[in-house]
Amino acid sequence: MNNGHAAIGHPGDTGFFDLLLYVAGQTPKSLAALAILKKLCTDHLDGRYRLHVIDLMQTPQLAQSDQILAIPTLVRKLPPPIRKIIGDLSDTQRVLVGLDVRQNARPR
Repeated sequence: MNNGHAAIGHPGDTGFFDLLLYVAGQTPKSLAALAILKKLCTDHLDGRYRLHVIDLMQTPQLAQSDQILAIPTLVRKLPPPIRKIIGDLSDTQRVLVGLDVRQNARPR
């Protein structure tokens, strides 16, 4: 796992999502959260997102900036307001509601 990101769309776009997933190494829980999040983004955000994966085993100092107390934690920076979802992200309905995806989704 690296501190890279997947960039799709543009932050200036309406309904653009800027997401940070905080994990700790390549644990089964971290890998599962990342896989679930990638699928949710593909299925529901239609190319209107940027995803940063932050491995706190490599850069623990980054946990302080978003006040990360548990992992995995998903932080939605854009659109405002900032939202956090803590846990393995397996309850996809809860994740979609937490990210407020329905309200921000474009009609197909």
